[in-house]
Amino acid sequence: MKDFFKYQGKICIVTGAASGMGKATTEMLVELGAKVYALDYAEVKTEGIEKFIQVNLSQKEQIDKAFESIPKEIDSYFGIAGVSGESHNFTTTLTINFLANKYITDAYLKDRMKENGSIVYITSMGGQYWENYLEETKPLVEAKGWEETIQAIEALNVTYRVGAIAYMLSKRAMNHYASDRVEDFIKRKVRINYVMPAMTITGLTDEFAKMKGGTDNLVTGLADRLATAEEMAAPLVFLNSEMASYISGVGLVIDSGNTVMEILSKYEKRTNFPMIQPVNS
Repeated sequence: MKDFFKYQGKICIVTGAASGMGKATTEMLVELGAKVYALDYAEVKTEGIEKFIQVNLSQKEQIDKAFESIPKEIDSYFGIAGVSGESHNFTTTLTINFLANKYITDAYLKDRMKENGSIVYITSMGGQYWENYLEETKPLVEAKGWEETIQAIEALNVTYRVGAIAYMLSKRAMNHYASDRVEDFIKRKVRINYVMPAMTITGLTDEFAKMKGGTDNLVTGLADRLATAEEMAAPLVFLNSEMASYISGVGLVIDSGNTVMEILSKYEKRTNFPMIQPVNS
C-alpha cells in the first residue's frame, strides 16, 4: 500500500503528549513511523517514541531547555498542550495555551522547520469568531518576545469570569496568531493550520463541566455526544501530513455540525461576544 501520509522517519514534536488528544496523536504518529519527541509535564508512556521531554510550558527557561534536546531540523510540530482555566490563574492559562506556542514558533520553529514542513495547533470552538474581535487579541499577538507578551496579558487586568475568559481569549489569540504567521512561513515553504475542536472526552472534561455548570451544558453538536480524543487527533495528523500539502491558513472546525446550525441561525452564536470588558462589569 502506498504511504500517503509520509511520516516515516519524520521528526515530529508533540506538546501535551501524555494524555487526551496529544496522546492519541502521538500514538498515531508512532504507528506511522514518525520519530516523536513528546513534550509534557506528566510522563509520556507511549511506546515507540523517540524521546520524552518533561517541560512546564508556563516557564520560558524550561521550554528553552527542552529544545536543547530536540533536533535542529523539525518536520512537523503539533501544539496540543492546554489547560481549561479552571485550575490555573489568568496569566498562567494564557501562557500555556497561547504564549508557549507563540514563543516556540517564533524562537525555534522559525529557524528549525525543514522545507515542506508543517505546523498545526489545537485551539477550540471557544475561540471561534476571533476575526470579529481582533482589537482584543492584537496586543497579545503583536507583543515581542516572552516578557513583553506576559506584560500584555497582565495589562488586560481581567477579574471577571476569569477561568472561562482566560480559556476563550487564549484560543482567540491562538487563532489570530496562527493566521498572522501563515504568510511568513509559507515563504519558507512551511504550512500552518489550526484545529478548533468541540467538547472532547479528555482529562479536562470534568473541569469544563464545572465551568459550564454541569455536564448537561457541555456542547455535543448534532451527534449528541462528546467527541473522542482520536476523532480530534486524526485531523491533526492529516493536516500535518503530505496529504494536506496545499492546505495552509485553515482553521478547521470539528464540531459535528454545531457551527452549521449557528450559521443558519438555528443555534445561538454563544461565543460571538467581546471578551474584554470594563473591570467593573
